[in-house]
Amino acid sequence: MLLKVLASPLNIVLVSPEIPPNTGNVARLCAVTGSKLILIEPLGFSIADRDLKRAGLDYWDKVFVSLHKSYDDYLCAYPSAVRVLFSARAEKSLYQIAFSPGAHLVFGSETRGLGRALLTGGSGEVAGIPMLPGRRSLNLSTAVGIATYEALRQIGT
Repeated sequence: MLLKVLASPLNIVLVSPEIPPNTGNVARLCAVTGSKLILIEPLGFSIADRDLKRAGLDYWDKVFVSLHKSYDDYLCAYPSAVRVLFSARAEKSLYQIAFSPGAHLVFGSETRGLGRALLTGGSGEVAGIPMLPGRRSLNLSTAVGIATYEALRQIGT
């Protein structure tokens, strides 16, 4: 089954990602789903990093990427965006969220996630991916994949 091109594609937002292959894998996911990739500094690597490029392989020319200096700069660039902020400690499951075309799926860094101030700051609804008790978290690119495809399923692509 093929995806259809969305008039208002999803936006995958990575706040201070640290591991190049994770970001490369997310870029590849964006390329194959038509989602946009938004990176928020500081990054734990150079965008020219060979591991980042290798993970994305030959898809980089098919990814719309925007880079923002801070979360505040990102909020100013997309003031009316509908955001879902992902946290391993969220009380609400992503399966309880009603995703819409153009939604911004926001993920934190691999080691810190999204900070408390960001999660409680009112910039979006907080959701998590269900896991068994006592487990810390999923790999970032795995979590992004799960959330992206759930959003696409709901949107009807």
